[in-house]
Amino acid sequence: MESEHKQNWKAKLHEIIYEADTPAGKLFDVVLLITILASIILVMLESINSFDEKYHVLLNISEWIITILFSIEYILRIITVKKPIRYIKSFYGIIDLLSTIPKYLSLFPFLGGGHALVALRALRLLRVFRILKLARYLGASNQLSNAIKASRAKISVFLFAVVIAAVIFGTIMYLVEGEENGFTNIPKSVYWCIVTLTTVGFGDIAPQTPLGQFIASLIMILGYGIIAVPTGIVSAEYTKASETTGKISDEEHEHIANVTLNTQCCINCLAQKHQDDAEFCHKCGCKLHHD
Repeated sequence: MESEHKQNWKAKLHEIIYEADTPAGKLFDVVLLITILASIILVMLESINSFDEKYHVLLNISEWIITILFSIEYILRIITVKKPIRYIKSFYGIIDLLSTIPKYLSLFPFLGGGHALVALRALRLLRVFRILKLARYLGASNQLSNAIKASRAKISVFLFAVVIAAVIFGTIMYLVEGEENGFTNIPKSVYWCIVTLTTVGFGDIAPQTPLGQFIASLIMILGYGIIAVPTGIVSAEYTKASETTGKISDEEHEHIANVTLNTQCCINCLAQKHQDDAEFCHKCGCKLHHD
């Protein structure tokens, strides 16, 4: 009886921490996100010397409170899953750990550098997608991702051609302008060519001779065309993928529309994106808990 009560307690806590389909789960995620944002703001404020000198004690106490809360959350995430090592080795598990230890490292000044890891807490904001239920948009994002993957060969060849052009034009500008005009070596000239091709134009180096300025004008015009090419390649692949998707039958469209996903998280393998009526995990087959 005691063992069953313990399992029910773990299952309920797991539902609150890992899922966002219940009011308690949504509240937990909202509070967590607010806490993360607050911790990032504290780190930003602490980097302002004048502000830190005036409110150092308050900032330090606030940071310790948030760190303790994150530590409790990390421990609860471990004890509410059947295989804790899966969570510890997962992407979010590593980020949760790295976002917690910096403050503890500050207790050992001789280690140094730990404070910079606090910025990793920003990655934890990715959990906001569970609250906003952006799963309905995953189809479109996957389609774009597939279009980019399908274009990688063409884009790679194109970028290789751009690198060759930058090296050639950079070498030419080194010969035309020379060291007296700031083009002291070929690598620096190639750097100038890349900056010009991308239409960034830092202005730290500029051609002074008429011939150099003419070549620079040609590179600038070429740069506008270069920016458009990768976009066109990806757009063509995206359009092709959309046309392929459009050939799906009406029955398949209706089936896809009726399939809804929830945020249930398997207590065994931490898999998500289960259908609303799913009773078992689609990855490991473990029974999902339901209220």
